[in-house]
Amino acid sequence: MISQLSWKVGGQQGEGIESTGEIFSVALNRMGYYLYGYRHFSSRIKGGHTNNKIRVSTKPARAISDELDMLVAFDQETIDLNAHELREGGIIIADAKFNPTLPEGLKPVRLFAVPLTQIADELGTSLMKNMVSIGATSAILGIPVESYRNIVEDMFLRKGEKVVEKNMEAIQRGFDFVNSLTGGQLPDFQLEKADGKKRLFMIGNDAIGLGCIAAGVRFMPAYPITPASEIMEYLIKRLPKFGGTVIQTEDEIAAITMAIGANYGGVRALTASAGPGLSLMMEAIGLAGMTETPVVIVDTQRGGPSTGLPTKQEQSDVMAMIYGTHGEIPKVVMAPATVEECFYDTVEAFNIAEEYQVPVILMTDMALSLGKQTVEPLDFNRVEIRRGKLVAGQELPPLEPNDMFKRYQLTEDGISPRSIPGQKHGIHHVTGVEHAETGRPSESPENRKKQMDKRLRKLQNLVQKFPNPVLLDAPHSEADVLIVGINSTYGAIAEAKGRLEQEGLKVNHAQIRLLHPFPTEVIKPYVEKAEHVIVVENNATGQIAGLLKRNVGFAEKIESVLKYDGNPFLPSEIYTGVKGLIKHGDVQRVSQ
Repeated sequence: MISQLSWKVGGQQGEGIESTGEIFSVALNRMGYYLYGYRHFSSRIKGGHTNNKIRVSTKPARAISDELDMLVAFDQETIDLNAHELREGGIIIADAKFNPTLPEGLKPVRLFAVPLTQIADELGTSLMKNMVSIGATSAILGIPVESYRNIVEDMFLRKGEKVVEKNMEAIQRGFDFVNSLTGGQLPDFQLEKADGKKRLFMIGNDAIGLGCIAAGVRFMPAYPITPASEIMEYLIKRLPKFGGTVIQTEDEIAAITMAIGANYGGVRALTASAGPGLSLMMEAIGLAGMTETPVVIVDTQRGGPSTGLPTKQEQSDVMAMIYGTHGEIPKVVMAPATVEECFYDTVEAFNIAEEYQVPVILMTDMALSLGKQTVEPLDFNRVEIRRGKLVAGQELPPLEPNDMFKRYQLTEDGISPRSIPGQKHGIHHVTGVEHAETGRPSESPENRKKQMDKRLRKLQNLVQKFPNPVLLDAPHSEADVLIVGINSTYGAIAEAKGRLEQEGLKVNHAQIRLLHPFPTEVIKPYVEKAEHVIVVENNATGQIAGLLKRNVGFAEKIESVLKYDGNPFLPSEIYTGVKGLIKHGDVQRVSQ
């Protein structure tokens, strides 16, 4: 029996590849298996190769696996592009319609040509070939066909019982055909039984959307863009149930300014985008900083520059998020590492934005945004709403004649009381130019220095208050290697760390969750006491390594493992890259 399986389905975009992976993985999730999935898809609506790779395990899985156990191919291109990942003894289930052939030089694998399209046509429509392929897969793994009934009913019962039964028959026909080829379930592909516990199965974007609702968000203006659109789509369906609304704006400039306006009015609001949209928002983010208006922006990083690789993995917006705005403003940049953290950190982002009256950027990446994975039940008792010095609902003292509320009052902690429009005795001026305590424009050098110092001292204690600014797995007081990463590299680094330690190396792992202000004092002792510091990141210029050198020092020992071909890291690539650096001491660039 096997405790984990790596399964991939591939074909042309628009053929139901996503739904095939979804049905298969949801069934296994309901059985209690842990899952981690990653979709590779083209930046077009129909056509072009796409695949969905899913890791199934009896233990928590945080990364896609190095090798592939089973490939379901709807066309020859899928075999040509993906068969090299198969381990020796792996299986290909291919549609007999295209007369599948194996590429030269492939490891010994087993090819089963199954008439997926033919069976589907016999049942009424070729669209059901994905159901036939699920049945074929289940025959290999020994998964009972009835395991899929609840899922099929969830998907198709609104179309009638007949449609449900047709799809169940498609699964059964695929199951029976493969059983006739193999003579029964294959022993070396029999999955160990899962624990049967109920867990969530979700993408990072959905966790962010749920976090928004838990945080009390009531408004989201946004412009659709990959890979951020699912946050918008999630909230379009659910926010109205809580008295909120989502507006599709004409562009990202409108989205960010509407979000700032809503927050100014006392409503928790956010917008979400990717690199190109973030670039358009920069001037308005500066406005939020100058007017000290809280706002949350989600940046789901993708391949750049320009349109770049809209549907591929990258982590190259880091410098833009931290330094992109003109002038100097206090700003917070957060980087959750898991889907669970996407939920909890979203709530925290809104609390920080209001407590410190600053723009907060919640940074994810393609793999974290759209990669679907098992999530333990969320603890809503951890959710708290903190609104800082918002004085809405309070009775403010009367103002002197011709005077105004000191919205930008000089305070020791740099944070001023905040009223909302229409509040009695809370009237003040708001402008993007430099201003005095009441908001009236002022170019006085003395006032400028006081207001600038006030704004910039807001975040002086944030690192100490932030929950786990660096996620540490650092059991060694003096390590041979400290591996540093952000966002979705967490799981792959953790696996590589385990392999390196099996070889006798002392390895610590630091996943940075707060990028700005940088948690220098938290990570510095681990950098200082490590012989090698290796930063793993999906970009070409080592942006996180640069941050580490700038804020912590020890530049001579900080090295990089870089990957920027649009694909997420495999654990083996990090393992090999770290080994190479220990031996040769040079930047390791990974490619597939």
